[in-house]
Order: sequence, then C-alpha cells, then structure tokens
Amino acid sequence: MATEKKELNSEQHTLYTETIAEKKELVDKEKKLYKITPKHTNYRIYIGRFFELKRGLHAVFNQLRDAKENDTLEFIINSGGGFVNEGMQFFNIMLEKFPGRTTAYLDNYGYSMGAMLFSMCDKRVAYPYSDFMYHNYSGGARGKGGELVARVKHSNRKLKGFFKDIIVGQGFLSDSEFDKMLLGKDFWMDTKELCKRGIATHVIVEGKELTAKEYLKYLKDKKRAKKR
Repeated sequence: MATEKKELNSEQHTLYTETIAEKKELVDKEKKLYKITPKHTNYRIYIGRFFELKRGLHAVFNQLRDAKENDTLEFIINSGGGFVNEGMQFFNIMLEKFPGRTTAYLDNYGYSMGAMLFSMCDKRVAYPYSDFMYHNYSGGARGKGGELVARVKHSNRKLKGFFKDIIVGQGFLSDSEFDKMLLGKDFWMDTKELCKRGIATHVIVEGKELTAKEYLKYLKDKKRAKKR
C-alpha cells in the first residue's frame, strides 16, 4: 500500500514522491522462501525541456539528496533536450544516491539530452510508438579570443568523453557511428531499433511489460499473423 504522496514543481520538471510499504512475495512455497522489498520512497520525475532559467533545480536536487539506501528513482521522459549541464546534474545524483535503482520511461519522445537521460538509467522502458534521437551537442562561448579557444577545447573534451562513455561505452552506437554523430549525423530510432541495440530493455504493450527480446519476438509473430 502506498502512502504520503507529495509533489514538487520546477519550471520544466515535476517531482512526485511516494512512500511504498514493505512487500513480501512468496518465491518458493516448499522452502517457504520470500522476497522482501523493504519500505522505501519512490521518486518519480516528469522530464520536460532541460532549460531551467528562473528557479533552477535546487529544490528538486535537495529533495533527491535525502534519498535512503533502498529508495528508487523513475524518469518519465517527454523531452526534446536542452542544457547538457543540467542533464549531467541528474547523472551525478543518480551516481550518488540511486546506483542500480533507476528506471526511465520513454513517454513519448527523447531527443538530444532527453535521449541521453534515457540511456543513463538502469532499466529503460519504451512504448510501441516512442521516438528517440542521438546527436552531438551544440553551444557557444563568449569572451576574449584566447579564452574562447581554450574554453571551447576544454568543453569539447569534457562533453565528448561524457557522450562517448554513455553511448559507446554501453554499446548503443559503434565507434564509427559515434564519429559520424560528432560530424553532425543525427541517429533517429523507433522502438524496434531501440530494442535491437539494447537501448530499451523493456516495452509496454497492451498493459504488459515485455523484455526487449520478447517485444522483438512479438513483432515477428504479429507480422507472420498478418501474412496468413
């Protein structure tokens, strides 16, 4: 039974917290073995554009930093992207407070930083018509000539390494594909492609959560049935 639902809004995102009661599930009747999920808080964030200009995300991150050992974090992503640095702040809080306990739902699209956030999570759930796109970052710099060059070079090294660790490090794009991305190629993907590449780990179909492998089989079976 869930209790104590709370809500916190920023400009572009909304954080909901929900206390989840302890759950005891019988896994082996003969041996009387149970799987126990302890009482914990689930943090669910609806992600819009990464573009907080007025209020920032201090209140959101402050609440997330109160997370305990068994707490979980969910992202509901419907985002065209935005500031990379803001997305990296989410990445940092995931590493610090929610290692191995993050889930992302691609509802309905994730482009640019939205795609990166989806890729960062441990469990990645899509829907049949989810939409997805990787591309290189864009940005700018202001200042004196020498400072501009130094800053651009530094930012490029940092962001290129970050993007590569997330995208190539997990096998979502090959090295050659990543090089093409850096040169300006956009990689657009539907749910089937996300499953083939391992970017999506699960897909929700007709109220059921299928693994990526099960979803690909579901599509094949559906195609065969149409040919009959």
